[in-house]
Amino acid sequence: MTHPIIVTESTADIPAELIKEYNIQIIPLRLFFGQDSYADGVDMTPTTFYERLATVSQLPTTSQPSPADYEAMYTRLLNDYPDREIVSIHLSSGLSGTYQSATIGRSMVEQEDRITVIDSLSASYGYGMAVVHAARLAQAGASVAEIQAGVKHILSQRELYFLVDDLEYLRKGGRIGRASAALGTLLNVKPILSIDEQGVIYPVEKIRGQKKAMARIVEMMRQKLTARKIHLALGHTANRESCEPMLQMLREHYEIVDVVYSEIGPVIGTHTGAGTIAVYAWPDEE
Repeated sequence: MTHPIIVTESTADIPAELIKEYNIQIIPLRLFFGQDSYADGVDMTPTTFYERLATVSQLPTTSQPSPADYEAMYTRLLNDYPDREIVSIHLSSGLSGTYQSATIGRSMVEQEDRITVIDSLSASYGYGMAVVHAARLAQAGASVAEIQAGVKHILSQRELYFLVDDLEYLRKGGRIGRASAALGTLLNVKPILSIDEQGVIYPVEKIRGQKKAMARIVEMMRQKLTARKIHLALGHTANRESCEPMLQMLREHYEIVDVVYSEIGPVIGTHTGAGTIAVYAWPDEE
């Protein structure tokens, strides 16, 4: 079956087994610790990343793939699969220039009409789940138009929250001041973050105590996600066990169809640090 090929970036934080199962094509971003450069997910694993992040005074930086990187992948895929189209899904344009690079890369390809580029307006597995959904639709024989509609629908349905454990990384990134970070740490403040309709990360609330913050996330989810049965993904910073208390809280209120564990990569992890937990959930509509 000549189903569309799904392309995305390493920032989708898709588990390796799902990438392999659906043959999702990944373009890595680059990560810089000073002069040292690494391909995200290729040269540096999340475990190694968080270990190194804890030792540096200056946060690492990331670099998006160039238009030429996208053009090269698109051209290779179209040459290898002359009877197939490409659906390319990207990190929020509100957080990165990857979508713009991909769009320019598409325009550099002779058969650009065979490539569809989508701005997810989301980050990490907040759009990785839409990429996997697109890959499942493609494998089931859906057209490009049907995949586009499916991606748009699932992104409109999902709820997303990040729970930050350590304020020091928000301070290093200039999101909060030194005094606020020190006071927040003293008071055991746990910021809850999300992503708005423009694809930009924003603070939702600050709660004292990890358990109370988790309970607050569940409360907010119940207000917006009223379905009884849900699909769930939990993001962690190379520490899957940290998600278990959240999972148990959610099981008290929802019938969970399946659970995916996603490792939060460098783009989000640089600013939120180790100990961050992410919750992504969407209704089961079958």
